[in-house]
Amino acid sequence: MRDSAGWGGEGGGGLRRLLVALVLFGIVGLAAELVLLEHVDSVWQWVPLVVLALGFLAGAALLARPAAATVRVFQAAMAVFVAAGVLGLYLHLRGNLEFEREMDPGLRGLTLVWEALRGATPALAPGTLAHFGLLGLACTYRHPALRREPAPRGARGAAPIHTETR
Repeated sequence: MRDSAGWGGEGGGGLRRLLVALVLFGIVGLAAELVLLEHVDSVWQWVPLVVLALGFLAGAALLARPAAATVRVFQAAMAVFVAAGVLGLYLHLRGNLEFEREMDPGLRGLTLVWEALRGATPALAPGTLAHFGLLGLACTYRHPALRREPAPRGARGAAPIHTETR
């Protein structure tokens, strides 16, 4: 059963709205953290802020109007979150590896990786973006607004209905 807001009936709509609200809450918190850390020194450091702003707008639009278009826009934004999170993990780890090699050129193997993970920049922090992206994608999985209603009988493109039985 579908409700008029497009969130789904049987109690599922409340859970979907809660998950989107949690993603939005996380977006606000992460954006505030990045601003407080002055994460704006280079173009690459602006990427998560821009992604967070776009994700917030997409999530707010989804909460306001849960139609197929807003679900798809939100899903696209959450896919960008995952990609940006993976990119951020790479950039943070690469920067830490370079720093650790400069500090101790003799570091190699697991020792180097361990030191890089514990390095100057939080190597795993960008995973938060990917986490929010996956949570956002999960809350739109089989979203009721994406259900295709069967075409009315005789409508253009509708398959003919055969009533003969043998």
